[in-house]
Amino acid sequence: MQILIILAHPRKGSFNHAIAGVVADALRSDGHEVILHDLYAEQFDPVLLHDEIPRNATLSPPVAAHCAEIAGADGIVIVHPDWWGMPPAILTGWIDRVLRPGVAYRFLETDSGAGVPEGLLKAKAVIVFNTSNTPLEREQRVFGDPLERIWKDCIFSLCGVPVFSRKMYGVVVTSTEEQRKEWLLEVQHRVQELFPRDCS
Repeated sequence: MQILIILAHPRKGSFNHAIAGVVADALRSDGHEVILHDLYAEQFDPVLLHDEIPRNATLSPPVAAHCAEIAGADGIVIVHPDWWGMPPAILTGWIDRVLRPGVAYRFLETDSGAGVPEGLLKAKAVIVFNTSNTPLEREQRVFGDPLERIWKDCIFSLCGVPVFSRKMYGVVVTSTEEQRKEWLLEVQHRVQELFPRDCS
């Protein structure tokens, strides 16, 4: 399987980087082809300009490459921190520019824009890993876990991905080294369960 990993954290050596590294290693060891993008390291431009919005717009080479990769991916892994209940702006811009009509979804010709789009992604599953410095109980009680709604209901269910999984790790800022090792072991197991060994 070809698995696309998208990482969005500005600090090299962050726990998000550790998660992405464990994910990539686990997938490769199980025979999968891995494409890993560190959006900050690559300085991905998140700004969607008006001329790029139409379905038949001419795309810059980096955006065209990202579109081809997500269209061809059998699985997707997203790794990012929880900032104000949202992904970082660089990742939101990646969504705007890459999960575009004709790549991730399309509307029927008879649809005026009021209907539900048809998902186009061929990926069979997606897993999102988040980190937070808010206790999980408070996150859900006060904020209602907006990242679950964003990724599951507003994005990947509409793009046609049938299996969705997500895990939040925190509180990272007060976590111990031993706790982070346990979390990374769980990351490895979750990824291997969702994307079993490639025996082809």
